[in-house]
Amino acid sequence: MAVAVAPSRRAKGAPKCRRKFLRFFPKGFADPKYLDWERGYKWEAHQRWNDILDKDVHDDLMAQGNFVEIARRAVAIESRTNLLFSFEKMALRDAVRSAGGARAFAEGLHEFLYGPVSDRIRFERWCDVIAALPRRQTRVLTWPLVTVFGFIAQPETHIFLKPMVTRAAAAEYGFDFHYRSKPNWTTYGSLLQFARTVETDLTDLGPRDMIDIQSFLWVQGSDEY
Repeated sequence: MAVAVAPSRRAKGAPKCRRKFLRFFPKGFADPKYLDWERGYKWEAHQRWNDILDKDVHDDLMAQGNFVEIARRAVAIESRTNLLFSFEKMALRDAVRSAGGARAFAEGLHEFLYGPVSDRIRFERWCDVIAALPRRQTRVLTWPLVTVFGFIAQPETHIFLKPMVTRAAAAEYGFDFHYRSKPNWTTYGSLLQFARTVETDLTDLGPRDMIDIQSFLWVQGSDEY
C-alpha cells in the first residue's frame, strides 16, 4: 500500500479525497484494478491516436484535402471510449458528415492541437469551431465534446471535463473551480489549475499525465464511486 503523505494545505478536502482514491486503489496509479477500470481504455485511445492520427498523419491528410478521413478517424477513436454521452457522439457524427463540417472540424482540430498561438487563443478558437459545426437536433457545443480530443491526443497537456462530476470533485477537494456552462477559457484554465494542484498534492503517487488526474477526479465526483 502507498505510504500516506500529507497533501498540500491549499485545499482542505485533499486528504479525504486521497484516502478515498486509495481505498478503491490501494496501490494508487499503479494498482491493477485502477489500470483496468480507469486508465487502460483512455491510454489505448491515446495510443490509437498516435498510430492513425498523429501530427504527421494529420498534416498529410490536410495536404491531400482529405478532411473527411481526419474527422472519420477522430470520431472512430473516441467511439471506442465511454467519454462522451451517446447524444454527444451522435451530434458529432452528424456535424462532420458533410464535407464542410468535416473540413471545419479537421482544420480547427489541427490549429487547436498544433497551432503557434497561445493556449487561450487556440482553445477559444476551437470552441468557436465546434459551435459553428452543422447541427440537426442536439447541440454540439458541450464541455465533454470540446475537451475530449485534446485529452485523447495530448494527455500530457489537456484534460477532459465532465461538468457535474468535475464540479462535485472540486467541491470535495475544496478547490474554487470557476465553472460556467458555456465552454470558455476561464473555466478551462481554472480546471487546468485544479489539475496541477492535484498533481502536486499527489506527487508521491507518481501521476503520469492528465489521464491519471482526470481519473482521480472522477473517483471523487462520480456516483460510480
